[in-house]
Amino acid sequence: MTTENLKVDALGTTRLVNTREGTFVERDTRTAHGALRWLARRLAAREAAALAALAGEASVPRLVAFDGEVVRRTYLPGVPLSEAAPRSRTYFVDALRVLRRLHRAGIAHNDLAKEANWLVTAGDACAVVDFQLATRSAARTARFRRRAYEDLRHLLKHKRTYQPQRLTARQRGVLARPTWPTRLWRVLVKPPYLFVTRIVLGWPERAGPAERSS
Repeated sequence: MTTENLKVDALGTTRLVNTREGTFVERDTRTAHGALRWLARRLAAREAAALAALAGEASVPRLVAFDGEVVRRTYLPGVPLSEAAPRSRTYFVDALRVLRRLHRAGIAHNDLAKEANWLVTAGDACAVVDFQLATRSAARTARFRRRAYEDLRHLLKHKRTYQPQRLTARQRGVLARPTWPTRLWRVLVKPPYLFVTRIVLGWPERAGPAERSS
């Protein structure tokens, strides 16, 4: 077995693990900063729960194990959206299908603004990673619908970046109408969030393979 650290920060260590059984990605919260270990474990539990609910979905990692401290899931080969910059129609058509399947399973990702969480895989297919902030809902409540809507808005913002000419009139309308929690987030929450993530935790705004695997 061989391991390679992909990311080390205040919330733990993300490593690539190669074994005879295959290649996996581990998020280890045991190395998290003591004051943030509770948060790291909570995020790990969210990811494990979301991946368990999405078992059988080929476009997301498969949960291998979670013991309360370490999440292990399968490695998905691919290139982050920011590096691949897809120009074919295929990618965003598939991405929309993937997102619909996630939402039908009751999962809202909640972190799809980050291009590193979108992978471009073989044949310009889509895969989605990093479910730390994901939420599950057994019913399509108003809160779930808002979160699903924002997932869609983030996907369409990426499409606007790389293929603006392929946005439909309806999609442009979605982009123009953020939900009220999003408007409040921009004013009240986003500034301190960016301070904590960029300055305190040292997270980059756009990451490459390390964040792709996290």
